[in-house]
Amino acid sequence: MIKHALITGGASGMGRVFAMRMAAQGIQVSCFDWNDAALAEMAGLDNIHPLKVDVTDSVAVAQAVAVVTAQRGAIDRLVTCAAIMPTAKLALQSVEEIRRIMDVNYGGTVAAVQAVIGDMLERNAGEVVIFGSTGGKVYVPECGAYCASKAATEAYFDVLLEENRESRVQMMLVCPALVDTPLLQQAVESSNPHNIQYSVKHKRFASPEWIIDQVEKGLLRKTRVLKPGWDAKIMMWIRQHFPALAWEIMHLSNRPST
Repeated sequence: MIKHALITGGASGMGRVFAMRMAAQGIQVSCFDWNDAALAEMAGLDNIHPLKVDVTDSVAVAQAVAVVTAQRGAIDRLVTCAAIMPTAKLALQSVEEIRRIMDVNYGGTVAAVQAVIGDMLERNAGEVVIFGSTGGKVYVPECGAYCASKAATEAYFDVLLEENRESRVQMMLVCPALVDTPLLQQAVESSNPHNIQYSVKHKRFASPEWIIDQVEKGLLRKTRVLKPGWDAKIMMWIRQHFPALAWEIMHLSNRPST
């Protein structure tokens, strides 16, 4: 039974949707985020406990986990949603921004999991939901730094799962395609790749609510790797078996419309 959940990036996007849904089910939800305005909107809501935490600071994450655990008990479900997605061609993107994307998306995931997983393994109970992306397998022009961060996240998940295959701790990697969240807006406001322009124009993205529907179903089915939607499944299959074709599709989708 899930009594206490921790969610990073819990004040916006898919994190917020999942946090609100769990809180409505009576679960105490500790929400880590860095956005003051978004955290303020969640303050005072039933069963929601927002806390400003920089997920790139592993010490701060571990300290915050200790605080919420002392207040609300052991963490039964961890969900890592914190992520950023500024876009640019790699040759034009600063080293500092590339590192920041890796620090938030990969490093933030690792910091949260490492702060929680030891106790879960000791109790032999709990759930870990790690948000990856189709971008971790299907690489996209002008999204190279983001794709690299998600590829690293997927590698981390794969090894973590294999090393603990005998444990009763449930682990699930979620690999959605484009979702209508602030990350999509970040991409549009930076280099605004043509394939993202096309997806936005034709509304070829999922709602965060639908993705969380699939996550909840995946948890019930004990899914290990969740690929919500046919777009995610098809593109990941093409990338695995026909990588040159996957690149051709990406280049075609990234051409300016005439």
